[in-house]
Amino acid sequence: MTHPAPELILTGGRIYTVDPAQPWAEALAVSGGRIVAVGAAAEIAALATPDTEVRELDGAFVMPGLVDVHNHHAIAGQEELFELRIPLGAHLDAIAAAVRDHAATLPADAWIVGGPWASDRLGEINSAAALAQLDEAAGGRPVMLSDDSHHNRWVNTRALEIAGVAAGQPGVVLDADGRPTGVLLEAAGIPVAQAQREVGGLSPAQDRAASKRGVSILSSFGVTAFQDAGVSTPTLEALRALDADGELDAWVVTSMLVNDEIFGNSVIGDELVFDGERFRTEHHRPDFVKIFLDGVPPTRTGAFIEPYLPDDVHGDHFHGATLLDPAELTEWLRRVAERGLSAKIHCTGDASVHAVLNAVEVIRGEGFTETRYQVAHGQFVHPDDVPRFAALGVAADISPFIWVPGPIVEAIREVLPRERADQMQPNRSLLDAGAIVAGGSDWPVSPSPNAWEGIHGLVTRADPSGAYPGTLWPEQAISLAEAIAAFTIGGAEAMGLADVTGSLTVGKSADFVRLTRDPFAHPETELVQTAVAETWFAGRRVYAAETE
Repeated sequence: MTHPAPELILTGGRIYTVDPAQPWAEALAVSGGRIVAVGAAAEIAALATPDTEVRELDGAFVMPGLVDVHNHHAIAGQEELFELRIPLGAHLDAIAAAVRDHAATLPADAWIVGGPWASDRLGEINSAAALAQLDEAAGGRPVMLSDDSHHNRWVNTRALEIAGVAAGQPGVVLDADGRPTGVLLEAAGIPVAQAQREVGGLSPAQDRAASKRGVSILSSFGVTAFQDAGVSTPTLEALRALDADGELDAWVVTSMLVNDEIFGNSVIGDELVFDGERFRTEHHRPDFVKIFLDGVPPTRTGAFIEPYLPDDVHGDHFHGATLLDPAELTEWLRRVAERGLSAKIHCTGDASVHAVLNAVEVIRGEGFTETRYQVAHGQFVHPDDVPRFAALGVAADISPFIWVPGPIVEAIREVLPRERADQMQPNRSLLDAGAIVAGGSDWPVSPSPNAWEGIHGLVTRADPSGAYPGTLWPEQAISLAEAIAAFTIGGAEAMGLADVTGSLTVGKSADFVRLTRDPFAHPETELVQTAVAETWFAGRRVYAAETE
């Protein structure tokens, strides 16, 4: 077999290819941004010409670039560059202090936008007294703070007034005396987001900077392909412009919003999802739509087959509800499939997962066999539905960052019976049933897009930080090789990119990372200590750790 003359050879390493036909190699060769050979050091060395750059790996561990099937890169970049960052896990006084300090740097009428506040701090902030404390800290400025799920907001009195949000409207939380606490659930926060955007929205240059910053951070964590799980028109344009100028350092698949329960974007539905093609570039593929089918369990907006725990507001038999009825969901999937678009559907409760599988079964039966479907999150899956994922070609987009023991799990335990709350993310069962399992960070819902936190959680079912003890449904742990596959070839397959990335295979894009350590050579309890030394995308080095 003949190969193009390599421009670059990496040799003398421990290369994990994630290609079952050749899992391990000592060297690889790159030409024109593609992998042209993988194999033994002597075999690859024979391909070198006088113009080939040869790099000795000195035994370093190399693997495919990581694939993140679910993040919000532009929002993360925007938060990093332009918003208030609240300390992780901050209590009420610390949240107020952060707002007060940030307010002192702003003009008198400027919006204070930031987050996140932790889901299990809801009890602290959900009172008229806490709202008064937030008002005082803001000094008359409007405030909008997102929670760690990015589905709910806490806003102050001034923001409520500007947006025209009042008691009695859906999702506006009241205290025992009927007064708003400033907590807005799901879509109730959209008017506030829209009011802020009217006066403080980003310019096209800032949108581009936010997207570029998000991709840069992903590069630093070894991510060379990702799916943004809910994009706006400005983000689509930012990606198009970045790639046109040779500045997009990742494969990007975007998910255009059919409905919008949290972002407050001005263009959604038909106007957005059927307009994506004009933003397509070499590395940006607007191939998916995004549907929110339910909310999140801590606020009882996830849809479940069995009821939530009783409470004074919802009674004894509240199950939550899907945001689209079965006919609406099926019709949207049919309409976008007719245009060749795949779908990522947000589901947190088992009833919404069941509804998606039913709708996909109808669509498959109508002959749409090529479109891809992802259940996003799918923390809770009824056992009878587990085998349907593989049978219907539905991928499980899992976010282990937010279901290992931590604040979101603690919050779910407050609304579901413990035996149900702890049966989250049946990954072992899904894999055993033949489903595609794809790893996603849901960053910035997770504090970072570090895949090794997710891999650690998938393998150990424990909190990588050690802050929350114990394990969560340890019977559903998967192996290290399976977890790496979820964050490489599994994600690539779910996104429709398996032909170009996800494994170190001849002909694919030269997307790879050099790690600081061999994860197979250390205990699984240390997986989170794995870090990225270098990231290469399409044969170009796009990140190098400062210590290198």
